Amino acid sequence: MKKVVAIIASLSALFTISTHAQWSATVTGVSDYMFNGVSQTNNNPALQGSIDKAFDNGAYVGTWASNVDFGDETDVEWDVYIGYYQSLTDNLSVDYGLAYYSYHGGVGASEGNYAEVYTKFGYASHWGNSELNFWYAWDYFGTGAGHIITMVAHTFELAPNHSIRLSFDLSNSLDGDKWLWTEEDSSFYHYRLAYQTSFSGFDIEIAAENTNLDYDIADERIVIGIARTFEF
Repeated sequence: MKKVVAIIASLSALFTISTHAQWSATVTGVSDYMFNGVSQTNNNPALQGSIDKAFDNGAYVGTWASNVDFGDETDVEWDVYIGYYQSLTDNLSVDYGLAYYSYHGGVGASEGNYAEVYTKFGYASHWGNSELNFWYAWDYFGTGAGHIITMVAHTFELAPNHSIRLSFDLSNSLDGDKWLWTEEDSSFYHYRLAYQTSFSGFDIEIAAENTNLDYDIADERIVIGIARTFEF
């Protein structure tokens, strides 16, 4: 896993030398940090922040952090990622990259660190923006299990500055002997309906979501998020 971080650092340096870049930073407050329908903060609020660097050639690097609560001493998640966004046609785009999730605060927190590759396809039309997204990890939460997440989503505009985003995703363990979501199930599904708008420079989202998991941290809920992005 340290090798993954080294690769990200070296590629970031390469992009810095070869391409003009734009920096941005985002601060977000959410009523609950949900990760594919499962609370990462034990149903409590989270304060999150990111710093990103985008390049003219479509490459980008960034880092993101949030408080977490897994019922132990782990209290911070800190991620780094590198990717590339490309327009294939006037309507079709692809975004692919590598992310590394790390956990901090507890004695064994880092044992849950893992890397993930992702590919996201986007299609824009007069009906809105459609997405088909994939994530694959070969050492999910440090368990050695292969894990894949597939998502379909669509965002459409109700009126200027008022949008609705619908999404459905399936999380599936490829190694049930190493990671199961329940005692018997290696997969679960998650669905979400979100209203999105902005006001005075703040991005606002109100989402209703649920899963088919029978856990308190993965049941139906309303999640509110407010974010502010600064460019420099």
